[in-house]
Formats: sequence, structure tokens, C-alpha cells
Amino acid sequence: MNKTDLIAAAAQSAGVSKKDTEKVLNAALEAMAAALAQGDRVQLSGFGVFSVKDREARTARNPKTQEPMELSATRLPVFKASRVLKERVAKEHAAG
Repeated sequence: MNKTDLIAAAAQSAGVSKKDTEKVLNAALEAMAAALAQGDRVQLSGFGVFSVKDREARTARNPKTQEPMELSATRLPVFKASRVLKERVAKEHAAG
């Protein structure tokens, strides 16, 4: 499912227009991105938690040449699914 499919499904489920649904989804995603950029967590009850993980600088190997290379420190967004979401996915998969 891509963003367009998500907008269509949410609009149909909520009984509102796709245009309004797109505005709300874009605003929600922007708010989440801004919170993560500031290092905050975004917790959606029954869905999961988005957070930021700091990855330290490290030495890795180029798989093609086997030469060592330095990777700089970085911040990554991470997602941890809630127990409710995990159970729903497992249940749907088993019924599938």
C-alpha cells in the first residue's frame, strides 16, 4: 500500500473526501517528522512508537574491496510496533 492507497482507504473508512484526508495525513506526518527531528518520541496507542536512535561512528568493510572504511555517527528514525499491532498482524496472517 502506498500513500495514495492509504489516503483512499482512510477517506472511505471515515466518510470524508480524499482531498481532506490527504491534508490531514500530510499534517500528521509533518508533525511526526518535526517531533522526531527534535529527538522526541511519537507514541500512537495501539499502533507503536516512533523514536530516534543515535548510531555511533564505526569502522566497516567495503564488501566489494574488503577495505576498511569509516562510517560517521548518525541519527536514525526507528519504529517499534505495539503488542496490539503485532497480535493483529499475526492473527490476520494466520487467518489468511
